[in-house]
Amino acid sequence: MAQISELSKFKVPLGGQEIELQHIDHVEGGMGLMRIRIREGKRFTIFDIDPATAEQWAAAMQHWADSQKVQHNG
Repeated sequence: MAQISELSKFKVPLGGQEIELQHIDHVEGGMGLMRIRIREGKRFTIFDIDPATAEQWAAAMQHWADSQKVQHNG
């Protein structure tokens, strides 16, 4: 059994996908995971990722977002 806590929930302005970020704690112990749930209409895509993967993904997304600010502001 797992205990799930909501971290964030938002809707993508273009495309309308609903994104949920959740923390998963397994009652039996073990590593906590982040669940990423993307809803597109009736279809769901779910990723359960470890902290190292979350960190890598976050860094790549932040790098891209920062590069877009430079392009649009400069």
